[in-house]
Amino acid sequence: MTCASESGNARIVTLDFIRGVAVMGILLANLPAFALPEAAYFSPAAWGGRAPADIAAWAATFLLVEGKLRGLFTMLFGASALLVIERARATGENPADIHLSRMAVLFVIGCAHLYLFWWGDILAHYAIVGALAFLFVRLPTRWLVFTGLALLVWQFLGDIQAALRVFASGARDTPQAVTLWNGIANGFGTPPPAALAAEIGANRSGFWTAAVWRWQHSPTPIAFALQLWPETLGMMLLGMAGLRSGLLTGDWPAARYRRWAVVCLLIGLPIPIALAAATLGHGFDQRWVFLGSVGLAVLPRTVLMIGYAALLALACRRGGRLTNRIAAVGRTAFTNYLGTTLVMTAIFSGWGLGLFGSIPRAALYLIAPPVWLLMLAWSQPWLAGHRYGPLEWVWRILARREAVPMRKARN
Repeated sequence: MTCASESGNARIVTLDFIRGVAVMGILLANLPAFALPEAAYFSPAAWGGRAPADIAAWAATFLLVEGKLRGLFTMLFGASALLVIERARATGENPADIHLSRMAVLFVIGCAHLYLFWWGDILAHYAIVGALAFLFVRLPTRWLVFTGLALLVWQFLGDIQAALRVFASGARDTPQAVTLWNGIANGFGTPPPAALAAEIGANRSGFWTAAVWRWQHSPTPIAFALQLWPETLGMMLLGMAGLRSGLLTGDWPAARYRRWAVVCLLIGLPIPIALAAATLGHGFDQRWVFLGSVGLAVLPRTVLMIGYAALLALACRRGGRLTNRIAAVGRTAFTNYLGTTLVMTAIFSGWGLGLFGSIPRAALYLIAPPVWLLMLAWSQPWLAGHRYGPLEWVWRILARREAVPMRKARN
């Protein structure tokens, strides 16, 4: 098996492989968000235990996973969007119609995912920012990189300003400071016991009770986009540049991949390590949690995700059965992403086992390997007889507004 790029409508195996690793890795980042109150996603002080194993689990995910796998997934979304646009143009289709139709359908699916199942949906956000990304697809590779980095610096400067306001609010000497301090506590600190009890109760309740809770308490996709669109768009543009430059297609020499991986990891890790130590040293004070997860996060995260991409592209070259299966997970990433939500909510929501808020943080990660095995077990056999993953097929039909065959033609 080759992991280099292929011509025509053939798959780019390296792209599929990296996407497969990303969608599997995102589960590690999302487990606390599926299983614990929202503030616990960032801080063990909110819920989920503070035993040494729980703190170690938080530290490992903070350093290696939080934001990095989402950033890599976002980068791959941009690359895939560009690939669809360019293939539409090459076959004489209207690329704007194809792309914007895909984003419109994705937005509807994302909203259903958000309000019916899980507050951590990213699809509706991708749809909004992905539509905006179409304006940049004709930029040369160099300008995609420059524009993407400029947007990320813009996000970084805004996040720094927000962090300074959060630190200043610690004085709580004005009504505005008190309001900001309490708001940050709900997302990055320790919410009031009544708020935690209400959130846990809603998520352990029936399907519609939990859906109403999300409708009332989750930020809308528009509000979320207004906060994060520079970061998301910047990463999508870097993904487009990664596709065109060969980073994501396996076309670079092995030595170049090794060099980029080593340099990016050496540059990207020291700041998160220092922030993790400072957050621990300050007892998960919400100001330091915010600084580590938002204020100073975006630029080190970007460097690390590029290093991960280089490392994974290099790993893909070895080929083999596991590589093939992970690439199949990447080809069915949409189904695997939403399918993971169904599995996780069946475990933690009230309409399932109702275990929300009852499993310590460290123990949550024991759930990941069985889910990974499930992804690896079904994706490749399914693709042996089908053109698309189940939900990829539905997305394609709705976006193109025409029947699309699911099964492969028999020889």
